[in-house]
Amino acid sequence: MGNCLSFSISVDQPVSRSWDCVAGQARYICKLEQNLQALEAEAKRLTEQRHDVNRRVLLAKEQLMEPLKKVEGWLERVEKEIKVVEQIIEDAPAQINNLCLGGYFSKSCCSSYKFGKKVVQKTRDVANVRTEGDFLDVAERCPAVSVVVRPSEPTVGLESTFDKVWACLTDEGSNIIGLYGMGGVGKTTLLNHINNELGRRRNNFDIVIWATVSKNHTVEKVQDEIGRRIGYNSDDERWKQKSCDEKAIDILAVLSKMKFVLLLDDIWERVDLVKVGIPIPRQGHGSKLIFTTRSLDVCGQMEAPKKIMVDCLAPEKAWELFQVKVGEETLDSHPQIRGLAKEVAEECKGLPLALITIGRAMSSKKTPEQWEYARRILRRSVANYVLSGMRKEVYPFLKFSYDNLPDDKLKSCFLYCALFPEDFLIRKWELIDYWIAEGFLDEYDSTCERNEGHIIICTLLDSCLLEEVDVEWVKMHDVIRDMALWIASEIGKEKYIVETSAQLTEAPENENWGMIKRLSLMNNKIQSLRGTPDCPDLLTLFLENNDLRSMRLAKDFFQNMVSLTVLNLSNNLHLTELPVGISNLVSLQCLYINNTRIKELPMELSSLSKLKCLNLDMTLDLETVPEKLIYGLSRLQVLRMGWTGFYTSKPINGNISFSRLECLECLKYLNALTITICNDSALEGFLSSHRLQGCTEGLCIHRLMDDSLFSLKTLCLPPIKRLKYLSLESTSMEEVKIVWEEEGRKIQTPYDFQTSVIASERKFYNLWMVDIRSCPNLKDITWIIWAPNLRNLVVSGCRRMEEIISEGGVAAMTGDLILFEKLQNLFLFSLPELMCIHRFALSFPCLDVIEIGSCPKLRKIPLSSNSAKGRRIIIRGEQQWWNELEWEDESARDTFLPSFQLIS
Repeated sequence: MGNCLSFSISVDQPVSRSWDCVAGQARYICKLEQNLQALEAEAKRLTEQRHDVNRRVLLAKEQLMEPLKKVEGWLERVEKEIKVVEQIIEDAPAQINNLCLGGYFSKSCCSSYKFGKKVVQKTRDVANVRTEGDFLDVAERCPAVSVVVRPSEPTVGLESTFDKVWACLTDEGSNIIGLYGMGGVGKTTLLNHINNELGRRRNNFDIVIWATVSKNHTVEKVQDEIGRRIGYNSDDERWKQKSCDEKAIDILAVLSKMKFVLLLDDIWERVDLVKVGIPIPRQGHGSKLIFTTRSLDVCGQMEAPKKIMVDCLAPEKAWELFQVKVGEETLDSHPQIRGLAKEVAEECKGLPLALITIGRAMSSKKTPEQWEYARRILRRSVANYVLSGMRKEVYPFLKFSYDNLPDDKLKSCFLYCALFPEDFLIRKWELIDYWIAEGFLDEYDSTCERNEGHIIICTLLDSCLLEEVDVEWVKMHDVIRDMALWIASEIGKEKYIVETSAQLTEAPENENWGMIKRLSLMNNKIQSLRGTPDCPDLLTLFLENNDLRSMRLAKDFFQNMVSLTVLNLSNNLHLTELPVGISNLVSLQCLYINNTRIKELPMELSSLSKLKCLNLDMTLDLETVPEKLIYGLSRLQVLRMGWTGFYTSKPINGNISFSRLECLECLKYLNALTITICNDSALEGFLSSHRLQGCTEGLCIHRLMDDSLFSLKTLCLPPIKRLKYLSLESTSMEEVKIVWEEEGRKIQTPYDFQTSVIASERKFYNLWMVDIRSCPNLKDITWIIWAPNLRNLVVSGCRRMEEIISEGGVAAMTGDLILFEKLQNLFLFSLPELMCIHRFALSFPCLDVIEIGSCPKLRKIPLSSNSAKGRRIIIRGEQQWWNELEWEDESARDTFLPSFQLIS
């Protein structure tokens, strides 16, 4: 009949979905108790993990580390989750009470369903949070500021020294750099400048650390300073309670991961880097240690491969600094002041601390009279007592170096140096002569005393309390000298009176001498010594370089100087005979009468039985020395008779002249001898005496004569190992040979020897001065190649000399022998046949001056563009000679063109 429409509907899928939904919701209810237990277990695990992380964070904080932000965020989330879980657990009993029929149904299905779902969801959340808390690191070291800028004075005159230090920062081989110099010279200012420049300029360092060490430092103090800089709080109780070893471990853990620059200021003794915890900067690591000290010796103790001296300022830089401190307003306040200010600045001798202190003190002085007064008192030995700023600020600062000397012996030796005038060059051996006489040195034996004296000089040099001028000379900076006089006069127990270079025409009044122990009147114009001063405690009297007249010396002047041990009358050119009263100085141990016009030594001097040192150098008019007198001075240790005029072969005025050497052989304590030889018999005696050669420091062979006039052709010199200076003058001498014994046979230079043997022996290792004059038959002086430490060479009046070093001598030189390696001054005069100094160009690493005059055939000097690298040498000569000089190449001539000076 009709169509039928039919369709079918499947209910399986919707029903299934509905059932799953109902079943899932039912599980929230029927498994509520199980799910709550799971949540509690997960929360417990999260709580335990939170405890572990918190403990790690606390430990990190103790090490002054900063917790990571993600860790802090996680801990905050954990806190929130735990609070939610705790609330769920608190609400759980009420929901459980709604359950019925064995927990499968609830009296409040909707509420139980929501709560059960919340429990399951929170369990998942807690598990996820716990997973997030698996941290490898929970904290990190607080990143320090790479450089902390320090307050600093503007640096004036330190630019070149700064450049040297900065170059070391980029040099891999210079990992430890020592800056040394006297107190007040600007070492700390320079270090401040280095610190601040490291903050301004691009560099590869992670951090720059500054620590002031100072005298009497402790390891813990240094650790605290460094620890503060890398993040450890030195005020924190936990840090305070740590031992030095524990702090060292913490510091090492940080610095070993960093490329650092460590700046240690004011070191007085070795700092044990290992104990502090500092990784020792080594090549390749890139870290640097720069320190300041007043002692070169400390640089050695710190194993610094690079040592840089911070010296006083050059005059123009000193004036620049002084102007800054005084101020333009004061300098321009009167037309005379600027000129006077320059003179005042000069008196500071370039010491920055003195320039700054005096400059500030004078900044308010706006009258010429005030500046004139300051100049006058600064030029006196008692200077600066009136300028209280020097006494209060400069001297106590410098005095630290004095206080740091290890014993009273060194302190006494240092103060003694202040007896000399300002800028005075002091011979090292002269100082030692005085120190021995004063009893400063331990008297084991005379040789040990002299060695100890040299050690003390080295200590004073290393402490920057003395300055080395040359191998034989030292000087004392004027401000250091004034500080020493301040110590001796105001603090010390011993009374010093020093009136040197004061233009005195008479000695000070005698009544002021009563308490004096040391009196120096050097470099004046004193002609007479009057009265009989009562000074029983006087130990040293310096009258050197005056105008003393023999006829104006009171006979009783020395009568009451019963304790006098040192008397210096040298450089009095009108002194023709010794004062009679000297024979009464029974305590005298050191007598200097060198460079006087004395003609004879009276026998009365034999009463000076304690005399240890007698200096007769340059007594050109001396004719008579009674041999009995020398025998009587049996305790002599030092006898200096260089360039004396008394070696003759005939009796003078009925006395026996001192023409033989036997009496010198009898001086059993003799250990330092300077001798002049003027006849063949005396030379023969000297060359056969090992005893005299062993103590000879100076040898003058002049105008050799005997009955067969001018017979000496070849001078055969033995290896006089202590010889320091040699002077030769002989009209007959044609050759000089060095002769020594080896394995029972005699060997002579220059050609019959093995170079390696003599080079290793260094036969004339101490010889630093050679002066050869008026030897017309001498053709070369090749033998000087065996004086490796020669510093000064003078050759003049040798009209047949053709070469300084012969071709044969050049061929003989093999091995590591470097000719003229230490030579500083070369003087050649009146050598008409001289054609060659040396065949090849030499390095001359220490050369300062070459002076050549009247050497017309000398067309070439041994210089190339590689000679005297890093030094500006001076070449003096005649203009024509310079114009005709031949050079290896144009670059050599261009190199030394600025060095030439016309000979005066």
